[in-house]
Amino acid sequence: MAEPMRGMKRTCRCAELSEKNIGEEVIVMGWVQKQRNMGNIIFADLRDRSGILQIIFEDDGTENGYFSKAGKLRSEFVIAVKGVVLARSGAVNKNLATGKIELKAKELRILSEAKTPPFPVEENSKTKEDLRLKYRYLDLRRPDLQKNLIMRSRIAGVIRQFLAEEGFIEIETPMLTKSTPEGARDYLVPSRVHKGSFYALPQSPQLFKQLLMCAGYDRYFQIVKCFRDEDLRADRQPEFTQVDMELSFADEDDVIDVNERLLKKLFKEILDVDITLPIQRMTWQEAMDRFGSDKPDMRFGMELNNISETVKDCGFKLFTDALAAGGSVRGINAKGQAAMPRKKIDALVNMAKDFGAKGLAYLSINEDGTYKCSFGKFMAEEELKTLVSAMDGKPGDLLLFAAGSNKTVYDALGNIRLEIANKAGLIKDGEYKFLWVTEFPEFEYSEEQGRYLAMHHPFTMPFEEDIQYIGSDPERVRARAYDIVLNGIELGGGSVRIHQDDVQETMLKALGFTEEKAYEQFGFLLEAFKYGVPPHAGLAYGFDRLVMLMAGLDNIRDVIAFPKVKDASCPMTNAPDIVEKEQLEELGIEIKEE
Repeated sequence: MAEPMRGMKRTCRCAELSEKNIGEEVIVMGWVQKQRNMGNIIFADLRDRSGILQIIFEDDGTENGYFSKAGKLRSEFVIAVKGVVLARSGAVNKNLATGKIELKAKELRILSEAKTPPFPVEENSKTKEDLRLKYRYLDLRRPDLQKNLIMRSRIAGVIRQFLAEEGFIEIETPMLTKSTPEGARDYLVPSRVHKGSFYALPQSPQLFKQLLMCAGYDRYFQIVKCFRDEDLRADRQPEFTQVDMELSFADEDDVIDVNERLLKKLFKEILDVDITLPIQRMTWQEAMDRFGSDKPDMRFGMELNNISETVKDCGFKLFTDALAAGGSVRGINAKGQAAMPRKKIDALVNMAKDFGAKGLAYLSINEDGTYKCSFGKFMAEEELKTLVSAMDGKPGDLLLFAAGSNKTVYDALGNIRLEIANKAGLIKDGEYKFLWVTEFPEFEYSEEQGRYLAMHHPFTMPFEEDIQYIGSDPERVRARAYDIVLNGIELGGGSVRIHQDDVQETMLKALGFTEEKAYEQFGFLLEAFKYGVPPHAGLAYGFDRLVMLMAGLDNIRDVIAFPKVKDASCPMTNAPDIVEKEQLEELGIEIKEE
């Protein structure tokens, strides 16, 4: 039977006690991790969010006293204990912060009993994630998850403090807003009052933060929920959190400067890691040419090498056909991997095919300097030597080549580069390599839609010297956009925004908007721009990803209290779920059965 607290007040958390508190009388409360009955003495490990404290209950000689109640304790019972802090009578537990002390109980209240949990509540649980997410409230009791969420709170606190000191104002923007033309991934919310009309949950506060700059707030930020109805990955959720900011009278350098100092403060205060400033910058084109990725992992080398000129007249048709079609031939040198088994090389070949390449050519340089080459019969010995030299090949190296369109070659070799680095142990734990990627393309062509789309969004400012090419040669137009990358993961991105009417109109026209359509979709923003708009720029971080990386994890579900699973559902609440017919009728909605 659960007991009331009856005036007992917690004086401290379990792991806030130490040898300094020996002799003090305290009251602690929490969950029983485990209980061990030794006959005339009972040990219980008491757990709260701070850690674990060992409680000892000695036989008090009474029939219904605290010792008798202690014998009934089971895992996950919630209890309150009054007692005296003592030096531990047994062996010191070096794995616990409280390993040198224990609490000798004088009074015990069982505040709540518990069924046997469906899995052990323990650190680094081996229980399948689906079961843990179904009982997420139990899973969240695990010390490692609590540590992650406490770190998340601390990170948010440091960000808020820093941005406030830098003159930023925290302003909330609407959750119920208007769907955009690029809003195929919007979550829609039906309106009861305006039947047949829908709000959209924001994928970003982009337009509102630009309006706040028009309104003169100068520096804005918020830590805000955003929503995107898309397929999930380890670092993606349907509802996610952004650290969103916008600055007036600012350009790329201003945004980069304040964010570099924010990251330096954050990593020092949370992890005691020193980040060297300034952070390296690299153009999008250089990143693609060197690493095959616009978010390159800089913790290791193995860069792409363009060998198109070297092989343009060779006899290997795969190479020459790709060049004739306007593509390229590029390779990577996997140092010391010449002995890679054929089975693993074949797996890399299949990976290249998954990313659109016709295959992967390879050349192993044996320790005696001879070659084992998948295309050797198509090239003269002198041509092979020239190719190896161009790749800086040495005995023991494995050279891998892809041919095709630039995009295909980048995708294939960029991903193979990461695969080899992970399998070969080239990436050190605890290393943080930041990079700014700048000068992204303004447009990207959609084969599916048969037109050019904005790579970031339609409000990204092009380089002034490239504006002339928007209508005639869109692939030549560079955007004043920038991403911050950490260890091969995009942490955040932003851009200088368009604030001139004529440039914005040119941009929307290039994206296929008539004037009527542009005003239908963005009329409130375009109208606001007629009343004096400052030059402005901004950036948004994926907050969940940032916390994940700082916590040394590889899945954002471990830093979110109640995450969704791969099909965007919640195993705990069974959301999404059907609703009553009456609710749909009130909204003017009918579900059509297929």
